Amino acid sequence: MTFTQNFTVVGDNLASTAIVALIPILYFFWALAIKRMKGYIAGLTTLIIALVLAVFAFKMPAVTAVMSATQGAVYGVLPIGWIIITSVFLYKLTVKTGQFNIIRSSVLSITEDRRIQALLVAFSFGAFLEGAAGFGAPVAISAALLVGLGFSPLYAAGLCLIANTAPVAFGAIGIPIIAMEGPTGIPATEISKMVGRQLPFLSVFIPFYLVVIMTGFKKAFEVMPAILVSGLSFAITQYLSSNFLGPELPDILSALVSLFALAIFMKFWKPKNIYRFSAEQEMAATVTANKSKPERHTYSSGQIFKAWSPFLILTGFITVWGVPTVKLALTGNYEGANIVLKTINSLGYALTFKPEVPWLHNKIIDASGEPIAAVYKLEIIGAAGTAILLAAIVTKFIVQISWRDWAVTLGETINELKYPIITIAAVVGYAYVTNASGMSTTLGMVLAKTGELFAFFAPVLGWLGVFITGSDTSANLLFAKLQQVTSTSIGMDPVLALAANSSGGVTGKMISPQSIAVACAAVGLAGKESDLFRFTIKHSLFLLLLICIITFLQNNVLAWMIP
Repeated sequence: MTFTQNFTVVGDNLASTAIVALIPILYFFWALAIKRMKGYIAGLTTLIIALVLAVFAFKMPAVTAVMSATQGAVYGVLPIGWIIITSVFLYKLTVKTGQFNIIRSSVLSITEDRRIQALLVAFSFGAFLEGAAGFGAPVAISAALLVGLGFSPLYAAGLCLIANTAPVAFGAIGIPIIAMEGPTGIPATEISKMVGRQLPFLSVFIPFYLVVIMTGFKKAFEVMPAILVSGLSFAITQYLSSNFLGPELPDILSALVSLFALAIFMKFWKPKNIYRFSAEQEMAATVTANKSKPERHTYSSGQIFKAWSPFLILTGFITVWGVPTVKLALTGNYEGANIVLKTINSLGYALTFKPEVPWLHNKIIDASGEPIAAVYKLEIIGAAGTAILLAAIVTKFIVQISWRDWAVTLGETINELKYPIITIAAVVGYAYVTNASGMSTTLGMVLAKTGELFAFFAPVLGWLGVFITGSDTSANLLFAKLQQVTSTSIGMDPVLALAANSSGGVTGKMISPQSIAVACAAVGLAGKESDLFRFTIKHSLFLLLLICIITFLQNNVLAWMIP
């Protein structure tokens, strides 16, 4: 039995159909922001509501709807859940072996100021990981690092999610931008140029915004020189690389330039007042009253390098995994002559499984009358989580932990993350049901009817797509063609509309159910997803508004900025 997507199925009207499609999103907002449900309960109940609406409102066969949910759930476990497990596992290895104490000390040697630490770890280092890997690894690792440095788990997770706004559009070696070339026919280099003329405005603002969230305006202005070095170095590099090199390297280059620029700058400049959290200030006052000094350790360069080496190795692995030709070989899709890559390709082919989803594959007919393929995508070797696991195996020998303790730590990690993995599987399952039934396209079609105001609302499509799917790449694939057709019909440059979809999408990443679950899992806040969602939602909407204004101005006033 086939199912044809119908976007006016409720009352033969697009608006009423869109209202029904909006119900699961509104419920999820209510469940987390108001009811404060645990993440896995909110995720599972949202999935159930989506299934009921898909079957009874959108007339989707029940078996088709359920199988689309299973397809999403499998993707939620691999690759997303696999990344979270291995990322947290690697971090726990450094903690258990005492290496993280040295990492903490090395960061403190650059600065003890919590504001600068947030810029170094959440903004710059997180952006580097986003550029190399994406798929949740940046937030998981950088948030865990901040917690280890002494940040509260909620603040660490929230700051890393907000900081991750700047690099998401060019994440995973530019995949979100490259993905739009296929369905639209517009060169990825042109889209890259336009995104590189939008996001730098946000990138230069995010460091200041992060510090304001942490400390307020007054204390943010105390470190304005460091903020400017961090933000401007990132934004300028992002603009230059996206416009003259393409979509693959902006994140990696921008992050490295920003990281090293700020670290070098801190050798010559210090803030007038060192900012610490209130609990730390109380402890410092107690120490002073007792006339005793806190214990300080001095570590050699070799010790510091050893402590950081797990994350350096991690960076190396995920960077290699992200190289397009290597990625093809790891997934068994390489067709070149290189003997090494051909060998890897054989292994990748043997460990890549793409079974068809029963009762779903080619059973859904989209708006253009084409059947939609549906497979369970199981790339064992090619998954970024496998690269992180290999880094954890190498780390075992560096930190000299026994295989028994290594395995016990892995078991502890899996046990701690069981509920977050359920959450992720549920919300990705919901995303797949929403896409398969036509709910997400229905919402996009409503926004596309805003006429001359479409230039303002175009980023909202990307924001909505990332909230639903958890991925800027998925949101771009979902709405790219719709953006192109709608913008052309109203006289808007389609390159601007496509860039707006990606740029708007980055502001939705921090409230995506997947991202929330990933961040909470990384910092030990499983079950507290509602608290993190309440923390990030206002920032997501504010930053989305900025992108909407930028896009509107570029369409109507600053058209010279369009390549």
